[in-house]
Amino acid sequence: MFNRILDHLEEWLITFLIGAATLVIFVAVMHRFLSGVPYIQDYAIRLDVSWAQELCIYMFVWMAKFGAAYGVRNGTHVGVDVLVRKLPASQARWLVLFGLLAGALFTGTVGTLGARFVWENGFHYAFFSALGWDVGDVPEGPTSPDLEVSTWIVYSCVPLGSYLMSFRFLQVAWNFLRTGEVPHASHHVVGVDNAADAPANHGTHAQ
Repeated sequence: MFNRILDHLEEWLITFLIGAATLVIFVAVMHRFLSGVPYIQDYAIRLDVSWAQELCIYMFVWMAKFGAAYGVRNGTHVGVDVLVRKLPASQARWLVLFGLLAGALFTGTVGTLGARFVWENGFHYAFFSALGWDVGDVPEGPTSPDLEVSTWIVYSCVPLGSYLMSFRFLQVAWNFLRTGEVPHASHHVVGVDNAADAPANHGTHAQ
């Protein structure tokens, strides 16, 4: 149940970010075009959309972080599995498992470092202030130049996305221990013989 809710939230968030970023870019482009059209430009130039570029950058960064976790869950990340396919199934199994756990460790470390950075970049101040505690000499933290939002909100995608990605690696690793399979997307390249994609002597596939 938890995984199903998490899967839907992940997909909805990515879909929303893609759609919202596309809409904002469209509005910004139309604004720039209409600002040069006679009669209309008098009204268009009154609208301030200088924030659009910054907002799109932030949305694409968030989309990339959570999209990476989605990629682990669905096996869409690029992987080199030449060595895995050459090894016997018993040895390849441990190599695949090592790769998955290494991915979980790396992304978990990035998430922890990101959480510390967010804490020191203004979340510390915001958290203490929300609870009514004395902030002392804790800095409020910087704000973004155009949107003027606290940058710790923007940088929160690093720990959130990285921890989710680490969880996905552990999820895939656990499923691999039980079934011997990892998720992987099927790709077809026109003009390339499909025989090259024939299954090897075992069912594993490295990410």
